[in-house]
Amino acid sequence: QVQLVESGGGLVQPGGSLRLSCAASGRLFSIYAMGWYRQAPGKQRELVASITSGASTNYADSVKGRFTISRDNAKNTMYLQMNSLKPEDTAVYYCNAAATLPRVADYWGQGTQVTVSS
Repeated sequence: QVQLVESGGGLVQPGGSLRLSCAASGRLFSIYAMGWYRQAPGKQRELVASITSGASTNYADSVKGRFTISRDNAKNTMYLQMNSLKPEDTAVYYCNAAATLPRVADYWGQGTQVTVSS
């Protein structure tokens, strides 16, 4: 089992910055990828950014150049640095981990609210 806890969300003005954190605990050795998803009211949940065990990264076109995903293996923590925030970035952001043990499965955090508004 993997447990994920997000933090760092809040209210920020357009053009501002925010850093989200995802702390992982449990059976971590079988995780092969992690990512950040977001879901706005009335919208589908979408992948924002992902990072593999080999440290390769992928970004949604809407955030490329503005967001950076990273991890600190020593702290079992993943981050999402968000710069030049726009109102359309407003959503609940979820941490995700893909693992193979005890079975192939995705694990999710509880979500953290990001609101970009003046």
